[in-house]
Amino acid sequence: MSDLKVEHLALNVAQPVAMAEWYCRNLGMSVHRKGDGPVHMHFLADTTGRVLLELYTNPPELVPDYQAMNPLVLHLAFATPDIRAAHQRLVAAGAAPVGEISANPAGDQLAFLRDPWGLTVQLIQRVTPMP
Repeated sequence: MSDLKVEHLALNVAQPVAMAEWYCRNLGMSVHRKGDGPVHMHFLADTTGRVLLELYTNPPELVPDYQAMNPLVLHLAFATPDIRAAHQRLVAAGAAPVGEISANPAGDQLAFLRDPWGLTVQLIQRVTPMP
């Protein structure tokens, strides 16, 4: 048995402060820890407090072009019990839909959106929730 666990996933982004505020306001995340300065790192926790996402800028010239990435290359997935309501709420908050809400062979409902910075957010309403 290993003593290792995933602590966080880090994304180099152009506007970590604004992005952290949007994720807290619209995706239910909360600031777990932050650091000011040129990097402006923000560790955001999901509603369970078990999943951490770090948003930072360092170095600025290496911020990926998230908008140009196919959603299947990189996306941040959020489980929801009501995908249609969550989808409508995020579109109203400035997210851009990428295609329609669809279903996979298992019956899970899926939707891709781009946050205001181009990063793909996936909404998923699973028939059988993940642990």
